[in-house]
Amino acid sequence: QVQLVESGGGLVQAGESLTLTCAISGRIASLVLRDWYRQEPGKQRDLVARLIHSGKATYADSVQGRFTISRDNAKSTVNLQMDSLQPEDTAVYYCHARDNMGVDYWGQGTQVTVSS
Repeated sequence: QVQLVESGGGLVQAGESLTLTCAISGRIASLVLRDWYRQEPGKQRDLVARLIHSGKATYADSVQGRFTISRDNAKSTVNLQMDSLQPEDTAVYYCHARDNMGVDYWGQGTQVTVSS
């Protein structure tokens, strides 16, 4: 099993930055995807940033150039650095991982609120 715990969310003003952290425990070596999703009330949960096993990162167009996903193997974490935050970035952010058997794992979510 894999457990994911997000932290780092909060309330910021437009233009400011936040860094989210996903702490991963369990069978970490089995993971092939490490992602950040976000979801606004009444809307679909959307992929924001993806880190594949090789280390390549991809981003949604809406956050390209502003968000950076990375992993810290020593700390067993996946981070999402969010710069130049905008009110439309307000959402619950979820850490997601998929193992080599195709099993998905989700964190509990952390709220990010950006005021104008």
